Amino acid sequence: MSLPLSGITVIALEQAVAAPFASRQLADLGANVIKIERPGGGDFARSYDNTVGGLSSHFVWLNRNKKSVTLDLKTAEGIATLQSLIASADVFLQNLAPGAIDRLGIPVSQLRAENPDLITCSISGFGEGGPMAGRKAYDLLIQAEVGLVSITGSEDAPAKAGISIADIAAGMYAYSGILAALYERQTTGEGRELTVSLIDALTEWMGFPYYYGRYGGESPRRHGAHHATIAPYGPLQCRDGSAIIAVQNEREWRSFCRTVLAAPELADDPRFSSVTNRVRNRDELDLIIRSHLQETPLAEAVTRLETANIAYGSMNDVAALDSHPQMTARQRVQQISTPAGAVNTFIPVVTTEGWPPRLDCVPGEGADTDRILANHHVPS
Repeated sequence: MSLPLSGITVIALEQAVAAPFASRQLADLGANVIKIERPGGGDFARSYDNTVGGLSSHFVWLNRNKKSVTLDLKTAEGIATLQSLIASADVFLQNLAPGAIDRLGIPVSQLRAENPDLITCSISGFGEGGPMAGRKAYDLLIQAEVGLVSITGSEDAPAKAGISIADIAAGMYAYSGILAALYERQTTGEGRELTVSLIDALTEWMGFPYYYGRYGGESPRRHGAHHATIAPYGPLQCRDGSAIIAVQNEREWRSFCRTVLAAPELADDPRFSSVTNRVRNRDELDLIIRSHLQETPLAEAVTRLETANIAYGSMNDVAALDSHPQMTARQRVQQISTPAGAVNTFIPVVTTEGWPPRLDCVPGEGADTDRILANHHVPS
């Protein structure tokens, strides 16, 4: 059975995280993604680390189901080959440094003029125009610029998100934008030029703290693993371990007091009579909860949480994610081949009957260059 993007060719002049994340989603759905890399090193994400049998963890994560072609874009032949590949493609995706694609002599406007049915997508840090358009941008810098770092961490110190969240956000919007443009092209026959920036993508994801801070008078305070504007929502410390709990409404709050804390009177305490009051008096609330549960075994607390129908989660380590019981029971973990051998991977998020998970290899640098270019005519 074919996947929905079978027959779609994507030329990805990509590096790092944002564009590779977008193109991998397209590849997972069956697109023929040809990754263009520079000779003598390739995508610099290949050298971020060497933890996966000598390969980079970022690269293995982002580049399954793709083909790798190396081209020297400092030469006229390399540029001509790239143009020829793009001319036969449906999508051209790139996230080079600001202005780099123009300096190569192949501005997007020219590519679109030569190929009206081509969909182009350019990912940048700060977007087009404005005083920061020409600046380099990396994930942590964008996290800081949009205020994410200011609301993440403990009261004593801000912290970055533990993953490349700005890159991932931009990659997802590039992916969804390309899908929309492919759908539109079915009707109009015309391609489209798309632009996505990391700052716009992460700003969209900052909607709740923006509204809270802009109209509430102060930004959400940092509370470590606790939710900034809901309480109790965060770590629950017991005698021999901890869990994460989430009490979302007054019905759950009463159930939590009655069944988990065995203190039903607490539900009517005016200090904790609403979400706003519980957040305002969070320190006192945390002390009370701790006093009720600090001598309780975690297993007993979990039983109480389940009886009270309170949502909870375990504090797990990422290295064991592929053995998480929910992932293994649903067969979400499979293997892909890499130049370093087989490694575990998680199958595509969207599942439906008739779309079998595509789990082709992670390519070595330039592994497909000869095969792809052998039958590809490059104008002289």
